Amino acid sequence: MGANYANLFEVIAGDTGTHDDRTRISELCGELDLYLEPAQVEEVYRAYLLGAEAHEGQSRVSGEPYISHPVEVALILADMRMDANSIIAAILHDVIEDTPTAKEQIAEQFGEEVAELVDGVSKLTQIDFRSKAEAQAENFRKMMLAMVKDIRVIIIKLADRLHNMRTLDVMHPDKRRRIARETMDIYAPIANRLGIFKMRHELLDLSIRAAHPMRYRALESACKEVVGYRKEIFNTIEAAIKQRLKDTSIEATVKYRQKNIHSIYRKMKDKKLSFKELTDVFGVRILTNSVDDCYRVLGVMHNLYKPLPGRFKDYLAIPKANGYQSLHTSLFGPHGVVIEVQIRTEEMDHFAESGIAAHWIYKEGESSTTTAQKRALDWLKNLLEMQQKSGSSQEFLESVKVDLFPDEIYVFTPKGDIKKLPRGATVVDFAYAVHTDVGNTCVAARIDHQMSPLGSRLYNGQTIEIICSEASRPHPSWLDFVTTARARTNIRHFLKSLQKEEAIALGQRLLQRSVNQIQGREFAISKRRFKKVLDQYEMSDRNELLAEIGLGNRNSSLVAKAMFDVEEDATAFDDSGNPLAIKGTEGMVVSFGKCCRPVPGDAIAGHMSSGKGIVIHQRGCPNISERAKGDLLSVQWSDHVEGEFLAFMRVQVANQRGVLATLAATIADMASNIEHVNLTEKDGRISTIEFIVTVNDRIHLARIMKKLRRLPVVNRIWRK
Repeated sequence: MGANYANLFEVIAGDTGTHDDRTRISELCGELDLYLEPAQVEEVYRAYLLGAEAHEGQSRVSGEPYISHPVEVALILADMRMDANSIIAAILHDVIEDTPTAKEQIAEQFGEEVAELVDGVSKLTQIDFRSKAEAQAENFRKMMLAMVKDIRVIIIKLADRLHNMRTLDVMHPDKRRRIARETMDIYAPIANRLGIFKMRHELLDLSIRAAHPMRYRALESACKEVVGYRKEIFNTIEAAIKQRLKDTSIEATVKYRQKNIHSIYRKMKDKKLSFKELTDVFGVRILTNSVDDCYRVLGVMHNLYKPLPGRFKDYLAIPKANGYQSLHTSLFGPHGVVIEVQIRTEEMDHFAESGIAAHWIYKEGESSTTTAQKRALDWLKNLLEMQQKSGSSQEFLESVKVDLFPDEIYVFTPKGDIKKLPRGATVVDFAYAVHTDVGNTCVAARIDHQMSPLGSRLYNGQTIEIICSEASRPHPSWLDFVTTARARTNIRHFLKSLQKEEAIALGQRLLQRSVNQIQGREFAISKRRFKKVLDQYEMSDRNELLAEIGLGNRNSSLVAKAMFDVEEDATAFDDSGNPLAIKGTEGMVVSFGKCCRPVPGDAIAGHMSSGKGIVIHQRGCPNISERAKGDLLSVQWSDHVEGEFLAFMRVQVANQRGVLATLAATIADMASNIEHVNLTEKDGRISTIEFIVTVNDRIHLARIMKKLRRLPVVNRIWRK
């Protein structure tokens, strides 16, 4: 069939490809003819003609005509049995970016679906980024969003990257290493997440070859040597396995497989082993007809050779997150050779090669409800949620990279449902995996019926019951221990939303206070006056202005003066009116200086800090005294202050055994918690201990200090 297409090239006008290009497009059409309709193959060839014309005169760095690259990408997809529109999009995937050919022209000739695929794969070129990192992050974000709409986008992009990696030798070494690192960090993990293992392994091998060419050649040579001197042992093992399977009447295919270079390299590097110390460079793959036969073969293998303890994994009963299924075991073979054995069905083996593309959801006339596709689509939904809640492209990229490297554990809900989480995941990660609302309101958990804190790490087989409270909210400290992208993104989104709400409320109070000072009385701000300053500051939303004031990015006095056309040039807060009352419930837009740790009852002053809101200090604090009077904000404690506050104190004690325990017990007896403690030895007999403790107000702190002062071991006590 390929010859017919080759002859066709000679007569169709406009075919500007070289002899090599014609040979490869002939091979592509011949491959497509095995599973596509003739009319679809003709459409693919028409796309080739358009691509060849669009890329006429363009060359790759290697000197080859540019059209050779999209044809090779299409061949990779044809090997995966992708649909006609994917193949057409692969051939045209660079024409929007690199040529004047517009998206509309592609849509007109090949349909809107192909045009959307091409647009999704195209790189960003029109946006001016501040840094290469930002450009990469935004490009990745666009790719992920296009992938959510149509997963074929990422499969085409992976094939594009694979061919680029195959032809990377012509690049400068620095560029080769950069592209190899990007491939290892982003593209290979995505291929793994979608279960396309054949592509993942080649991407990683090519990345090692590009980043460490000498190490790659050395490992490749060493593997060839092993094949030579172990060939007789391999033949003996193969014959023994086949004979035992025949004796038990199990139909199965036995294949040898060599461990990928990247797997060998990673194992040598992680475990600090030499090549000679590796025992599992080669393995055996046994393919059967059914799941029952897989378990029967496992029994036969364990009966034939002794299994290594702790090396058995059952991915049939509990598949990996990407849908991969297989039985894994390691055996002691003859002459001390360790044999890695994989046992799976033919269908599972096909999926392990092509992943989600093995059961293609877009095949005409077929509907797909495979587990692999459901898992992939669930992941894509999570990606969309993360994108919507991420503050920037780089934050989104960071979240997805976390999600792309799962070393999984399996835990259970109280009802027995299985949840898969990355190794090192905590109670909070589990809570968000159950539901966002569960994560946002969790306060503790029972792990195997034992009460546990939110930061507890989870392990395989545990049963977790989340305890929630409607009054509970995510805490910034959770970001220090959560591991999943879903949890991290939801926590950040909630905190940002909460900060904005608090900033709006504080901005309203500050602006109202400044307006009252100008008017000399309580004065309601009309919509007309708000619209006036919104137009002046080119803002469309009242809440945006109030949030800017609450966060300290705009001066409330200047906004108030702009509302009433006050000509007086004053850039400071007017301190003549009533001080702003600090209630303790303002949240993240009011913070307390760590230099002096003010508590209710202390004389206080404040200043606005851009992006943070109001920072409160003790009035005698050196950091507040250094500020110009015009920069200060008049504040005072409210009559009803809520919450706990952190206070600092130093205690000089006799240096003797048990003194810290005595101090801690006394502080606890006074209904206070120790948040931080630091011991500073002064000399052999005297030590100074610094405490940060929680208190309700200045009176509570005074009672704690009075109680400590009565202890015989205490020489002196004072606040900072």
